[in-house]
Formats: sequence, C-alpha cells, structure tokens
Amino acid sequence: MDRLENTVRPYAWGSTTAIPHLLGVEPTGEPQAEMWMGAHPGAPSRTARGPLTEVIDAAPERELGAEAVAKFGPRLPFLLKILAAGAPLSLQVHPNLQQAKEGYEDEERRGIPVDAGHRNYKDANHKPELICALTEFDGLCGFRDPAQAADLLASLDVDSLKPYVDLLHAHPEEAALREVLTAVLSADPEEMSRTVTEAAAACERLGGAYAPYADIAHHYPGDPGVIAAMLLNHVRLQPGEALFLGAGVPHAYLNGLGVEIMANSDNVLRCGLTPKHVDVPELLRIVRFEASDPGVLRPEASPDGEEVYETPIDEFRLSRHVLPEGSATHDLTSATPQILLCTAGSVRAGEHRLGPGESVFVAAGEDTEVSGAGTVFRATVIA
Repeated sequence: MDRLENTVRPYAWGSTTAIPHLLGVEPTGEPQAEMWMGAHPGAPSRTARGPLTEVIDAAPERELGAEAVAKFGPRLPFLLKILAAGAPLSLQVHPNLQQAKEGYEDEERRGIPVDAGHRNYKDANHKPELICALTEFDGLCGFRDPAQAADLLASLDVDSLKPYVDLLHAHPEEAALREVLTAVLSADPEEMSRTVTEAAAACERLGGAYAPYADIAHHYPGDPGVIAAMLLNHVRLQPGEALFLGAGVPHAYLNGLGVEIMANSDNVLRCGLTPKHVDVPELLRIVRFEASDPGVLRPEASPDGEEVYETPIDEFRLSRHVLPEGSATHDLTSATPQILLCTAGSVRAGEHRLGPGESVFVAAGEDTEVSGAGTVFRATVIA
C-alpha cells in the first residue's frame, strides 16, 4: 500500500479556497481546480517507490492483477480527482469508444501533433465520468425537453432568440435540438454576442432559476455557449449525490467541490464557455440529440456498509464508506487495484493514517483494512 502525493492543477476556473480548506492548508490566492490521483502520464501520483506510472510499468500484473491487465491492458484504467469549480467549466461532450478510436486514428494519419490546440482526440479511449458532490454542486447535464427549452428562451423576451424558439416548437425532438445547437454555434459572432448580452441581462433581472445563466454569462461574456447552456438541464447536487456522464451527453460543471472519477482519457469536444478550440462539425457528429433526465445517483448500501454508485461501465467503480466513531474494521481486500481517498474525519488504511484529501494506492490482492471515524471513497475497476 502506497501513500500518494498528488498534483493540484491550477486551471483558471478553479476555486481558490475549496481544496486548501479540505486539506487544512492556507490558500495561496491562486486557483486550485483539480487534484489528480492515479497514473495519468500528465501528472502521475508520487509514491515512496517512485511515480505511480513507473511502479505499475515495472510489474503490471503484480500491481493491477492479472484479470485487470487482461481486460484493460497494463495500465490503471481510471483517474480519480478532487474537483473544485469556482467558475463554470467548458460546455463539453465525450466520444464513445468507437468514435474515439476512429477520431484518434484519423488525426494520427493526418499528422496533427497530439499537443496541437486544434486536435480533438488525444488518445483512442472513451471518457465516461462520474462526479460525486462533497458540497452543494451545480452542473448542466443532458438536453431539456425541446418544449421546456423553448419556454425558457421565450420567457427572456429577446427578439433574436425567437427563431430558436420557433425551431424548438416546429420539429421532432432530435431535429429541433440539432438545428438549434447548430444555429447557435454557427451564428455570426458579433450578432451572437449581442444576443448573449441581452439574454444575460434578462436572466439577471429575473433571478431565481435564471441566475445560473447570468453567472455563466458573467464569466463568459458574449460566448454562444451561454445560449447552448439554456438547452440543458440544470442540476443541483446535494453532498453524497452524483451524476454519471456517458458518451455524447453535453454537460458542464458550474460550481462546487466533488470527487470525480473517469476513464483514463483526455478526449473532449467543446461546445462553448471556453477560449479553446471548438470543432463544430465534429461536435455535432458526437452529440446525442435526445432529451434526458439528468439521472441523479444516490449510493446503494450493501450489507457490509459499502455505498456503491452504480454505473454501466467497467473502467471504474466508485463507492464510499461512512465510518462512525467506534465502528468495526472494514476489510476492503480486492483482486483489483484500488485508490482509497479520505474526504472527512480521520481513518486508518493499513499502516497509513489518512486525513481529508489524503489517499493511498492499494495493489491488487493486498490485504486492506480500513478503520476510524470518517468518510473513505474507494475507486477500483470491474475486471
């Protein structure tokens, strides 16, 4: 079992206080957006034996287990994060596995450097993800029913939004959502900027359920993603609730602190709320144009006290143990690799005492007992 030292990424949208508060350290004044736990080559966790990437590369079957290596290859197939959003993240969507493979191979054939700003596919993997709230957490997830989206846009009483309202009423669901998103992202930038400014002023004036869009526009003035965001479901998670984001589902995180887990990929297609590259034709090929319920997940408790967040993929499995004072020791020994993350209280994992924000990597098959009083998230795979 290896105690992890983890990198904090200072993305501009990060909160300046949430991660320092969790770790019990003084804020630096700089944004601290994500703390990465795992073996991603961009920022692998560090152990006493060296970077976790090198530890796994040296003996994949010993560290990951033969079954996990046979199913996912000689790499840790997930990345665990603490995510702290102080401002809205980009509106984005992720490809499915086949789309990722085809897109990656195409860009490789065309000789586009993997670090090029206009490259869409950094690898050949899909990127399903799960976010579990540690604080109240706001996000956007999946399309609203077109009639509901039309009502929202119409209520702003902005003349330049009326063609979108008409489109949303006039077509079947898939065609309506596709045509409106295409029109928003393809509009003349100056005209769209004026539309966003007027829509933001209306949201500011109306307040209440409109307030999130006014806040988005405050951070991204004139961005067409502000109007695209109004096509999506707004979700407010309470601590312990989660969202699963599958392929093709447009989404954005707005604010709050959470535990995020994802397949180990960097493939992101952006719809807006970003100065980065937006490839509209490729985005429209990937997006699933269907209205959907956001599907807030609540953990299902098992007899041994483990609370599992059920998802339809195998690259990761997230669960948590909430350990009250004086509770029994929990045996978490598994044939698959694990990362254990404490988010509250004080717990002991093997020989390691963990406080909030501290974590360990547990090799496959290693005896693992957890005790103490606190909350432990357990990240592993289904092999």
